[in-house]
Amino acid sequence: MSAEREQRGDGAVVSTLNPAQPEEAAGTTIPELVIISGMSGAGRSTAAKCLEDLGWFVVDNLPPELIPTMVELGARSQGNVARIAVVVDVRGRNFFDNLKGSLADLAAFNVARRIVFLEASDEALVRRFESVRRPHPLQGDGRIVDGIAAERDLLRELRGDADLVIDTSSLNVHELRAKLDAQFAGDEEPELRATVMSFGYKYGLPVDADLVVDCRFLPNPHWVPELRPYTGTSEEVSNYVFNQPGAKEFLDRYTELLQLIAAGYRREGKRYVTVAVGCTGGKHRSVAMSEKLARRLSDGGVETVVVHRDMGRE
Repeated sequence: MSAEREQRGDGAVVSTLNPAQPEEAAGTTIPELVIISGMSGAGRSTAAKCLEDLGWFVVDNLPPELIPTMVELGARSQGNVARIAVVVDVRGRNFFDNLKGSLADLAAFNVARRIVFLEASDEALVRRFESVRRPHPLQGDGRIVDGIAAERDLLRELRGDADLVIDTSSLNVHELRAKLDAQFAGDEEPELRATVMSFGYKYGLPVDADLVVDCRFLPNPHWVPELRPYTGTSEEVSNYVFNQPGAKEFLDRYTELLQLIAAGYRREGKRYVTVAVGCTGGKHRSVAMSEKLARRLSDGGVETVVVHRDMGRE
């Protein structure tokens, strides 16, 4: 594999991958590629450092049209650079128009690539920028919120194409590293990884959810005095929830639906999915359902992590 570079009429340099010649192909191994992007202040630097600690070759703020060249150089390293992580952000905003073309070139030559998108709520981002007393890179003469809005608009399409979206609004550095370790530390990548997340509707929908399901059709154990102090992880609450009409049937049907969706995700090359299961407060029904659902997915061959976002809230 080699890259030809040509200059467009607007002066931009575009790299195009070419098939490797037979004598080159025998001595090259195309590296795995992860593209780290997302909102400024959402934790891109932490993500980059985490992957670097895991043995990835990390390049920060690389213009997107140079990504094929970087992959080519990794392929020529005789296996010394097997995994490359590239941080792409608004500092290179003049190059975002070329990102789609670069990704198309990589796909044409079977480069295994994933996009990790980090985001956070406006409130969390404003708080982080104010704490370090730095302006947002896109705010210009406006306010921080103006820069955040402009960046969200700029990255909207990239977020939609991401393989993994992580909302860092309520995560500290260690929790973010733990999430990335869970995704990238293993020697072998599973076909599909799922996060089943319970949540409370009164605290808002998880912004990184791919699928959302509502358990509020079941009676609420909160109104049973002897069950109120417990959570959905307890046997007492779980038995109460699944003894209600429709609970077991719902679990069976939704598991079947997720198995169908998982098969489609595998065919489309999507490796990560977050299933959000909600009830009013995120303490009883959604927790019990998430535990059972995660067990069903795991038994079906999907590596699954369970997260109870709001279980500890009052």
